[in-house]
Amino acid sequence: MLASESGDQGAGFLLLSLLLLAPREIRSAQVRYSVPEEAKHGTFVGRIAQDLGLDLAELVPRLFRVASKGRGDLLEVNLQNGILFVNSRIDREELCRKSLECSIHLEVIVERPLQVFYVEVDVKDINDNPPVFPATQKNLFISETRALDSHFSLEGASDADIGLNALLTYRLSPNEYFFLEIPTNDDQVKPLQLVLKKTLDREIASELLLVLKATDGGKPELTGTVELQITVLDANDNAPVFDKAVHHVKLQENVRNGTLVIRLNASDLDEGSNSHILYSFATDVSSDTKAAFRIDSANGEIKVNGEIDFEETKLWKLPIEAVDKGNPPMFAHCTILVEVLDINDNAPELLVTSLSLSVPEDAPLGTVIALISVTDRDVGNNGQVTCLLTPYVPFKLVSTFKNYYSLVLDSALDRESVSNYTVVVTAQDRGSPSLSATASVSVKVADVNDNVPTFAKPEYTVFVKENNPPGCHIFTVSARDLDAQENALVSYSLVERRVGERALSSYVSVHADSGKVYALQPLDHEVLELLQFQVSARDAGVPPLGSNVTLQVFVLDENDNAPTLLPGAGGAGGAVSELVSRSVGVGQVVAKVRAVDADSGYNAWLSYELQPTAGGTRSPFRVGLYTGEISTTRALEEADAPRQRLLVLVKDHGEPPLMATATVLLSLVDSGQVPKTSSRVSSGAASSETALVNVNVYLIIAICAVSSLLVLTLLLYTALRCSAPPTENACAPGKPTLVCSSAVGSWSYSQERRQRVCSGEGPPKTDLMAFSPSVPPGSSSGESGEQKEVFGNPRQPNPDWRYSASLRAGMHSSVHLEEAGILRAGPGGPDQQWPTVSSATPEPEAGEVSPPVGAGVNSNSWTFKYGPGNPKQAGPSELPDKFIIPGSPAIISIRQEPTNSQIDKSDFITFGKKEETKKKKKKKKGNKTQEKKEKGNSTTDNSDQ
Repeated sequence: MLASESGDQGAGFLLLSLLLLAPREIRSAQVRYSVPEEAKHGTFVGRIAQDLGLDLAELVPRLFRVASKGRGDLLEVNLQNGILFVNSRIDREELCRKSLECSIHLEVIVERPLQVFYVEVDVKDINDNPPVFPATQKNLFISETRALDSHFSLEGASDADIGLNALLTYRLSPNEYFFLEIPTNDDQVKPLQLVLKKTLDREIASELLLVLKATDGGKPELTGTVELQITVLDANDNAPVFDKAVHHVKLQENVRNGTLVIRLNASDLDEGSNSHILYSFATDVSSDTKAAFRIDSANGEIKVNGEIDFEETKLWKLPIEAVDKGNPPMFAHCTILVEVLDINDNAPELLVTSLSLSVPEDAPLGTVIALISVTDRDVGNNGQVTCLLTPYVPFKLVSTFKNYYSLVLDSALDRESVSNYTVVVTAQDRGSPSLSATASVSVKVADVNDNVPTFAKPEYTVFVKENNPPGCHIFTVSARDLDAQENALVSYSLVERRVGERALSSYVSVHADSGKVYALQPLDHEVLELLQFQVSARDAGVPPLGSNVTLQVFVLDENDNAPTLLPGAGGAGGAVSELVSRSVGVGQVVAKVRAVDADSGYNAWLSYELQPTAGGTRSPFRVGLYTGEISTTRALEEADAPRQRLLVLVKDHGEPPLMATATVLLSLVDSGQVPKTSSRVSSGAASSETALVNVNVYLIIAICAVSSLLVLTLLLYTALRCSAPPTENACAPGKPTLVCSSAVGSWSYSQERRQRVCSGEGPPKTDLMAFSPSVPPGSSSGESGEQKEVFGNPRQPNPDWRYSASLRAGMHSSVHLEEAGILRAGPGGPDQQWPTVSSATPEPEAGEVSPPVGAGVNSNSWTFKYGPGNPKQAGPSELPDKFIIPGSPAIISIRQEPTNSQIDKSDFITFGKKEETKKKKKKKKGNKTQEKKEKGNSTTDNSDQ
């Protein structure tokens, strides 16, 4: 039940108030109950849960608890029914002494959400303390000469209770000499007075025994008594007299020892020793008073003797007695009231209750971190306290009730910036000088998973040699996570995808913890030059966060492939057989060894060496170091063996170098014997020449058809562009492709660098540009020299023109070291020198079409190259004047005209006969000699093929 609080007459009233709501989820309320002191254990105080609006079923889950500052466990709550009951003995006098108001302050705290209630329980006084006199017996010495109506001061009784229970009435036992004078309520400071109403006569009654009884106003009444032992004396008939019966003195606390409080003044009308007065404290003064003050018996000075503390005693009551030296001695009494003045000598006291060990960094604003209570024992301005926080912290103080504060979150937290805060709360009073106290609250910021693992780079490039052992470590990825503990625990995995026909995980794997990347199988540069994949890094937070990094693994070539002889080149257990006329000139090519290497770069750069003969004789033949062409070193003689067996060693430039051996059988015959050779050779030569003529016809037809389509396409494109309205970007990039045909199939030139085909006013533009597709954009092409031929109709091929053996071998041939092709990356770009594979055109004036060796041997990788007779190279924006289609006598000419010139598109690409190398021969007399010469030349041509 709700208890009532007594007023002056005990009128009851019911008080239930709900106090200030704190911000966010703190509610501050006050409910007041009352309970009598000395109530038994289990005494009902109130239904606290119901009065606070709490559900009984929520008390335990919400951690309902009650705390009382410095009051122990006087009260307790039954969590089953929500009733507040008395748990142990409550003594109001022990708790509050003589204070009119005595309350027990309770803090009721529930969580989820956090709520704080403030409850006051008034302790009601019961009449459990009887009046008590300072002593059970008091001796009075009264002269028989004392006049009637003389007053004798008596010390009244004290009652520890308050109110009616402490309201005392006095009664003196019946006698004929004295009556009791009781001071009124307005004059409580005056002592009881024993008044003489009949003259004393020592001879009749030398001693009197009276009983003084004090009764309080409680129900039931309690009483206390003191015996008054009165001794009747003779002689001295004038008692000392004080100038005031009551003295009021104000004294500051904490004054030094020896400070004068007051100087008493009493007088006696007698003379001599009867007027000599001695001062002292009354016999019934308390020991605390004697410890705090001392009195000089001779001059009546009262000085400070001990510590004067306002917080302990606010008012001192000093009973003083003056006695003369008469016989009998006569006494006088007065009272000194010392009011202690407060000074600011007590600093505020802080009590911090932390509600949680750590605060998550994503906690919402207004989250309660701690509860803070402030007390100051001083009064007035000295006891008024203001609380402040350390500046620049994401917290603030919110006042909830009186001197109670809540430390709440004021701005967002970031553990990665600050993981722990030491918040200093300063409490400062308004005294002069001001006093302050501090308390530290350590707030640990708990980590949440809000940071993604990051790599130092978005992409890494790794170089790995091919033929690596399975399971070798090729790289280590590392990601950093700014979070802590499991939120910073990073694991790595592959982002699965397919590489060709196989899964990525069959090539590489990544260790989940260390980030080490392993190659699961040997890598082959010839199969896979670049392996690009992503590695994912994820943390162990909830939810997990992750990021990816790209790895580009370049497989570096090793010399693991030996040169391979092409079919018909004397390899694979076979030998090349050629008929050589003894009349061939010096340096004439009689045969050719063809080989390829599956590797790239220098590992595929082949060189040819002629093995020395067994007899140590000097061979009349030599082999080109990089061409594989076998030619004569001198004129053949009759003494030379008719069958020459040559061993050609083909070797690459790798480390270590790999090699292969080709066998070439040369049969030396006279020029007149060539027609008389076996029918197989004759028929083979005739069929070869017929096939050559047929192929040339097919090539010319195919090239003409393709070229016509190309010209028609360009004309149509130009017409469409010119018919469109002019704009700023009238020139658009394109990638024209020129497709050509040869005896080994089709191949194409594709332009990687941007090209513009424009019309109208503007800077001169290139009509056609052709570059290798296997090199960076903008590789340059050379000019074909000063020759510019325009023919209306294609001419028949020269019968002396021969196929290049390298072209018939699938565009694979040896590296031409004498001249290096230039790959140009466009205007302002870097130039790169590559050895080129030559088409071995015998004419020095003709250009060469060759692929870059560094890009591998591929029939689609062709660039323009000029022989020794045409050293001129094209500039960054220039085009070759013309180029030759391998395997065909056609010459494709590309013309460039100024911007405003009239271009006849029909002459854009023309065909013409390949120039012959003119040889000046001296005429010899006789038709037979001339025929022999022609037959010898025919034999030489057959050997070239």
